[in-house]
Amino acid sequence: MVLKPRLEDIKIIGYYLGKIILGLGLTMLIPIIIGLAFGEINPVLDFLIGIEITLIFGLILTKLCFTEKDLSWMQGMIVVSLSWLAATILGAIPLYLSGHWKSYLDACFDAMSGFATTGLTLAQNLDHISYAHNMWRHLIMFIGGQGIVIIALSFFVKGLSGAFRMYVGEARDERVLPNVINTSRFIWLVSMVYLILGTSALASVGILNGMKPVNAFFHGACVFMAAFDTGGFAPQSQNILYYHSLPYEVVTIAIMILGAINFKLHYHLWTGNRREILKNIETKTLFITIMLTFFITAIGLSRLGAYPKAIVLFRKGFYHLISGHTGTGYATIYAKQFINEWGNLALVGVICAMALGGATCSTTGGIKMLRIGIIFKALAQDIKRIILPERAIVVQKFHHIKEMFLEDKQARSALLITLAYLVLYGLGAIIGMLFGYPFLNSLFESTSAAANVGLSCGITSPNMPATLKLTYIFQMWAGRLEFMSVFTLIGFFVAAIKGKR
Repeated sequence: MVLKPRLEDIKIIGYYLGKIILGLGLTMLIPIIIGLAFGEINPVLDFLIGIEITLIFGLILTKLCFTEKDLSWMQGMIVVSLSWLAATILGAIPLYLSGHWKSYLDACFDAMSGFATTGLTLAQNLDHISYAHNMWRHLIMFIGGQGIVIIALSFFVKGLSGAFRMYVGEARDERVLPNVINTSRFIWLVSMVYLILGTSALASVGILNGMKPVNAFFHGACVFMAAFDTGGFAPQSQNILYYHSLPYEVVTIAIMILGAINFKLHYHLWTGNRREILKNIETKTLFITIMLTFFITAIGLSRLGAYPKAIVLFRKGFYHLISGHTGTGYATIYAKQFINEWGNLALVGVICAMALGGATCSTTGGIKMLRIGIIFKALAQDIKRIILPERAIVVQKFHHIKEMFLEDKQARSALLITLAYLVLYGLGAIIGMLFGYPFLNSLFESTSAAANVGLSCGITSPNMPATLKLTYIFQMWAGRLEFMSVFTLIGFFVAAIKGKR
């Protein structure tokens, strides 16, 4: 029997959701400071309106729903799924007020794309957007990569059990340190250290390429935040193609790979355990899948003679393969070139790379390397059971931070999430085809949205149907949260309608 949610459940959910919204509102101070520094009065007013609405909404929720009780598993999952929707709606306010988005739905699309670290955009006249709004676009990507809930865990939430339930709800189930609050703070420490180093590296390349120092550091900070958090937004409409720089592309490849690595692996690298990167099932699987998908892509490109020179194949073919596999979505070609120049086989290689994604507990999306590794380990185990005598005991092990025995529940969980992603990819492709787009184009765009990548073959535009915009928003949301908290929210609403007291 399904029970109706109690008023107490709603109060607890509302209170913690309010805390997260307050944290989101305070982050709007950063673009306000940027706007003041560059003398941008109207953009500052946009963010003052945004921060006022956000803080009022957060304060109302925390006052009306005040409670000292901790979150249950169900409540924690619902808080997470609602917080991403609230962040999208509220984070879109200053974007829409800027006048660079055709409608509020378009602004919400970009806000979800930013928070979900996707990178698909519906912005118009991006080359003339203000510094403040450009910073906000990349800042929400930085926040979303670490996790919106991570803000609350780092600064606002004290209960350890409730914190862990929200942490898991945001598609992170691995603790780097003994508790999730310290884990959250370590994630921010890693991100801030890399932010300083990555921004400095990109700014140095920019200055050497002739950019003014202020612009070089601003672009460096924006590009780093999007690259490390495997997003895909860029300060200019031409994306990374704008810089026309091999060193810039090499630096972004390094940052994208860092962003696609498990934060727990970062911890072991920081503490001197560098051998872990060679032993870990995720890094080994990532290397293998990169080689396989690039092999498919390279064959497709070579058959068409698209990029006959090795350096061009690296800058166009390999760059987009890495960009897709890490879930970043940075591009050095125009969207239509995927369709006009790449051919079907190369597109299939990139689609597979996007679908697979990076590591668990990282900033990337997609199925994830740990699940792929576990599925193949389970397959090897079943083959051994068939080949070996019936009395033989087959034990399969894998190394992920430590030696672990493969259990049936791990394989089942990996297969279920993989299946859910494949269904999500296919659903978006079918809806795209219903609006008249070719199958491969629709699958490319759908996979990019659902795996939180951001590469586009030209479908994503302000003129595409509103239903398709909503489809991609849902895909970005569900793909980023990896389904469980989304399913819990849907179940909560079903219980509210059909449940019994």
